[in-house]
Amino acid sequence: MANGMGSLYIGASGLQNSQNALNTTANNLANVDTKGYVRQQVMFADRDYVTFGFAAISKQQAGLGVQIADVVHTRNIFLDQKYRLENGRHSFYEASSEAAQEVQSMFQELEGQQFQTALQQFWESFEEFSKGPNEEIYQTLVVQKATLLLERTKGIQDNLKEYQIKLNVKVNDTINRINELGHKIQDLNQQILKVESGGIETAMTLRDERDNALDELSALAKVDYKERADGTVRVKLENVEFLDELHVYEVKGITDPVTGFVTPIWPQLSDMPKEKYTYMFDFKSGDISPKLNTDIGELKGLILSRGDHVANYRDITGVSQEDYEDGIGMSVVMNSQAELDQLIHEVVTAINDIFSPTTTASFVGEDGRTYTNVRVWDEEKGCVGADGQKPGRELFSRRGCDRYTEVKGRDGKVYYVYNEEDPYDVAKMYSSSGIQVNPELLQGESGLPHLRQDGEPAWDMAKELEAVWEQKKQTINPSNTDPCTFKEYYRRMILDVAAVGSVYEGLAESLSGEVAAVENFRQQVFGVSSDEELQNMIKYQNAYNASSRFINVISEMLEHLVTRL
Repeated sequence: MANGMGSLYIGASGLQNSQNALNTTANNLANVDTKGYVRQQVMFADRDYVTFGFAAISKQQAGLGVQIADVVHTRNIFLDQKYRLENGRHSFYEASSEAAQEVQSMFQELEGQQFQTALQQFWESFEEFSKGPNEEIYQTLVVQKATLLLERTKGIQDNLKEYQIKLNVKVNDTINRINELGHKIQDLNQQILKVESGGIETAMTLRDERDNALDELSALAKVDYKERADGTVRVKLENVEFLDELHVYEVKGITDPVTGFVTPIWPQLSDMPKEKYTYMFDFKSGDISPKLNTDIGELKGLILSRGDHVANYRDITGVSQEDYEDGIGMSVVMNSQAELDQLIHEVVTAINDIFSPTTTASFVGEDGRTYTNVRVWDEEKGCVGADGQKPGRELFSRRGCDRYTEVKGRDGKVYYVYNEEDPYDVAKMYSSSGIQVNPELLQGESGLPHLRQDGEPAWDMAKELEAVWEQKKQTINPSNTDPCTFKEYYRRMILDVAAVGSVYEGLAESLSGEVAAVENFRQQVFGVSSDEELQNMIKYQNAYNASSRFINVISEMLEHLVTRL
């Protein structure tokens, strides 16, 4: 009788555990399209055995049925680490590729390379000017095309500045999202700790949420993490502690008062009152390289693309190749700003120096001040406009100062001293953001120098203006020092942007395939297969039915024993 009643418990265990397995399978099927869901697999095991009898040959044992030994939450930590590494690298190059493509579209101006057309027409205006420098129609043409060129330049530079602002907004949003994910992971750590502290239950849904948060975080910055024995994880960002068991060390964005650009720092490692900051990224200490794992994270890609200020020609003129490649050369936006500004600076200064040439002189001013080897207007070579005004006017003027300062010398001679460019004041530089077409020429184009001081047309000056466009004196940047003409300069600049964009795009596409391949491997480990789960459902349903029939047989047997005996 005891064995018969015990058999009922064996059947009941089969019913109960088959039902639980069916519930697990149903949960898997319900989450087949849930992002980041890890399938749950039921592992069965025997219950304890009852041993009785002390026969000399062998002991007798009776089983107590079946039980669920574990519900496995299957993940592969190596695939997770690989996925998060490649995901971060892909996000870096994706952000860089988007920036390069955006810059390239700005130079093409979406409507047919308008800047290149303006540059070509400006050059052609000097070809016409050389045919008759004393003709007012040609003088007017030069002034008009100069105005058009500056308008096109300003349009591109304004677009680049606006794009920097957009990138800056993305940087700030990304910093906020990193902090949000940090607090989310910390909160999930605490919930998982509460659930699993008894050593009985595994917080599977909470772990899935935490893994999803780590996946997203890995796309934003370089992530290192380690799970502790109690189930919580500690996370490092860019090799700095980001969250532990108790704290989330938030990333803080400090705003530059001049540019408004946001830069991420670590407040816990900084001396905030003294404004001594530990920056999240140190771009000067090492190269951006896959071998060094320094090309990871969307945030880094955004900051590199944006740069840290609005660049001009001073950022590449006279800079060493090493400093260039470790500095502005890493930012596609700043590099484009500087190269375009350098082109305009070289064009403007070359033309101004022909219209209003300078030479060096030493003299003593009427006030006793000594001028040694200073640049002054070259009166012997200089030409004047129809009104004969001295010194000869420049075509492009700076908004912050005049070209010359009039100084009377002790020798009774008047000197026109050239006002050198101020590297700390854009308004006193021949930079695209600080120049304009000379307002005096806009009022009357005849003021453009075109006459020698004896009243004859300045044919030599006109030919020199035409020839300056064919002189190979320009270099793109410190890494591309082959001399070129003004016309070749712009083409090379566009090709450089296109080449950088092509490299970034190729890397992003390649890494996208790598991320997809690793994700496929991960899905094979923890993804839900509806076909497999339906097979399991049939298997557990049949097991449930078998246990039910087993109980019915035992029940009938017991009924027979009770009623007949």
